[in-house]
Amino acid sequence: MFPLIGILVVVASVAGGYAWGGGHFGVLWQPGEFLIIGGAAFGAFLISNPPSVVFATFKTLPRIFAKPRYDKKSFSEALAMLYAFFRLARAKGNMMLEQHIEKPENSDIFKQFPLITKDAEAMDFMTGYMRLLTFGTLAPHEVESVIDAEMEGIQHEKESLAAGLNRVADALPGLGIVAAVLGVIHTMGALNEPPEVLGNLIGAALVGTFFGVLMAYGFVAPLSAAVANVSNPELEYLNLIKAALMGHIQGYAPQVSVEFARKSLPPEVRPTFAEIDAICEKL
Repeated sequence: MFPLIGILVVVASVAGGYAWGGGHFGVLWQPGEFLIIGGAAFGAFLISNPPSVVFATFKTLPRIFAKPRYDKKSFSEALAMLYAFFRLARAKGNMMLEQHIEKPENSDIFKQFPLITKDAEAMDFMTGYMRLLTFGTLAPHEVESVIDAEMEGIQHEKESLAAGLNRVADALPGLGIVAAVLGVIHTMGALNEPPEVLGNLIGAALVGTFFGVLMAYGFVAPLSAAVANVSNPELEYLNLIKAALMGHIQGYAPQVSVEFARKSLPPEVRPTFAEIDAICEKL
């Protein structure tokens, strides 16, 4: 919601200020300038990023305007689910987890937490490390190093999306200058035209600079930051799973392991101890 409001504010402020000063919108319509800048920016984006980043970026952009995938409710559900699994493992052994993680669709525990089962990335991360628990005794520091290595890879992948857009934002002002220079070259070939024609040509050339700077700082750079903001809760979700798993592997009680995970969350999405305790009592 807020990104959409922000875009509307940018457009309204720039257009409103221009109109207030007596500007004419007709001169701003320069499809050729838009093609030079937009096409070159898109080409630069394709050149500087691998296909995986390109496709992942287009997949992530719509999520900027959608409801956040992770909120306080989803974090609370994850904590309750981890508690249920750890309680089962502590009572009957880690081997009892196997029937749940191998066939999540048949698991009585997973069926209680639909938000998690719909998240393929989180499910793969969590079930993968729970599967390790069923293999036998694990050295906590070795498991933690493996989890950290995987999370670093995931973080790098997500950061590359914002970085790719940020490179486009850095290039746009320069591409605006390219379009403006081409406009000036075109103008120099029409010096014999009357002043009103030259004025329109010079104005069209300057639109390139305006469009490049506006797109860079008014839209693409903020979208880059928004993509990073979308990715951060996903990493926090995985970090929650890691904190709880490490507590369980080190032999702590389910309540303590879940509390470790709860404490790892940012304050704005962290449920209270009483809220988690009340949910766990109902399991």
